[in-house]
This record gives sequence, structure tokens and C-alpha cells, in this order.
Amino acid sequence: MRWRKLGLIFRPDTSKAWMRSHASLPCPILIDRSVYRVYFASRDGQNRSHVGFFDLDLEQPECILGASRVPVLEPGPLGHYDDHGVYAASAVRHSGSVYLYTIGWNPGARKPLFYSSIGLAISDDGGETFRKHGRAPIMARSDHDPCLVTSPMVLKEGDRWRMWYVSGHAWEETEAGLHSRYHIKYAESDDGIHWHRNGTVCIDHADSNERNIGRTCVLREEGIYHAWFSSDRGDGYRLGYARSRDGVKWVRQALSPELEPSGSGWDSRGMAYPFVVRHYDQWFMFYNGNDYGRDGIGLAVCARTEREEC
Repeated sequence: MRWRKLGLIFRPDTSKAWMRSHASLPCPILIDRSVYRVYFASRDGQNRSHVGFFDLDLEQPECILGASRVPVLEPGPLGHYDDHGVYAASAVRHSGSVYLYTIGWNPGARKPLFYSSIGLAISDDGGETFRKHGRAPIMARSDHDPCLVTSPMVLKEGDRWRMWYVSGHAWEETEAGLHSRYHIKYAESDDGIHWHRNGTVCIDHADSNERNIGRTCVLREEGIYHAWFSSDRGDGYRLGYARSRDGVKWVRQALSPELEPSGSGWDSRGMAYPFVVRHYDQWFMFYNGNDYGRDGIGLAVCARTEREEC
């Protein structure tokens, strides 16, 4: 056994107005022992994304312990950076609070153009409710990231905050239409709010056919950084994997064949937005399948004894 898929564990409750479709970008945080709260984004009838959550015990992942009835974060006011939707991307505990790094987005003048920025919401009650940190993003487009910034992954290591984020660096106009180009860059912070970036690319395109590298999950174990990400070569997202000694210089590795799309079903056309957590001697991967999470969130597991194969 290497990675083993456990199936679809959470479906959006389409009876709720804010959850008409999708449960995208799973973002877990440990609550107690083996219980995780998983934040996700669902879309309303106007295609605007809202953030909700569900709780599950990794010892019994087939049973959902509970889910939010109302969203914990909603789209911002008209004209704000998140007026068309907000997503959860990475959660960090700090000084008794939960820092939830978010994505806010607006549609562009021409489809599929869009603009996204990185925001922050803070919870003082353990992740039940959140308040947005101001009305502006904490990271937006810059000379290093001319098209967009999105999908932050944040780790706090001592006094140093580290972020791996998606940087949009180009749009290409082809006979088939517009295509985005983005890869993974790196930033650091002293407080988790004000970020310093210099254009360092961590995970770049493998070749000219790889258009986009999506949200990256970074896990450090025994002095090695592991990264799982989404890669698009024009036929939908597939998963990728890389390792690093310092979190800055990465080397791509072969991915376990068990993490390829299934022959049929909810993850048969693509796999995206992986997020891996460690629970005792196992890794658990939350991820989305077809159409960026239209059907919901799935789970896969890898035992420590098979770690070299992961």
C-alpha cells in the first residue's frame, strides 16, 4: 500500500442558499486529538463563493461530526477585493487566535480573466467565527506578481512566518482563447500580516506545456519539506509533489500512481487543491476532484512505512 483513496467524504448541502454548488479548497486545522475542522468554499446562485466548515474525526473519517449552518466568511462589499467571493486557504494558530489566510477575487472584463488577492481573517473563539483584518488585502499584485496573487500556504516556524503562494505572471492569448500562467513564489513575515517578497520562485513550470501550478500544501517532517500541488497542462488539474531541505529550493519527485484521477466518478477528470496533515504515523490528504470541487471533498491516506513511496 502507498496512498489509498478513502472516497468522497463531504458533499455540499445544495439546500443552503450559500452552498448551491462546490466545496472547494479544503483547509484543515486540528481541533482536538484526531478531530479536524475543514474550511471550504461553496458558491451561491450568483457564483459567489462563501466559506463554511465541517468537522471530522480522522479515526472515523466516514462520519461528519458537524457542519456550519451559515458561512463564517462572505463576499465583501461591492468594489472590494473580495466582492465576488472569498476562499479559505491556510489556517495558523497564533497567540490564542486562528489566522485564516483567504483569497478574494473579482471577475475581469473578459472571461476567463480574473483578479485575486490574499486576505486575512482572525478568530478569537477557536475558529467558530471570524472577523476580516481590515477592508484591504494583506498581499496584492506587485512588480513580482503582475497578474494576481492567490492560494497562500503559511507555516509559522518560531518567530518566522513563511508563505508559499500562487503568483500570476502572465496571460496568453491563443486561438483557443485566453490562458493564465502562474507558479509558486515565496514570502516571509515577522508578524503574519506584513509580508516581504522579492520574486523568489519556488516551484516553476516543468516545461512550456505546464500552464498553471495551483495551491501548494507544505508539510515539514524530520528536516524535510514536502509539497503537494495542482498542475494544469491544458487537460485539467493533476497532482504534483516536490521535496526541499530549506523550503526555498525544491526538487520535483514522482507521484504515487494511486493519486492519479480515478477511472470513473467524482475525481475521474481531475484532482486539485491537496492539503496534507499528519496524524500519528499517517498522512491524510484532503483534495478536490472534477470541476474544482463541484462534488465535494475527498480523502486519501498514506502510512509512515510507505512514506518513501509517497
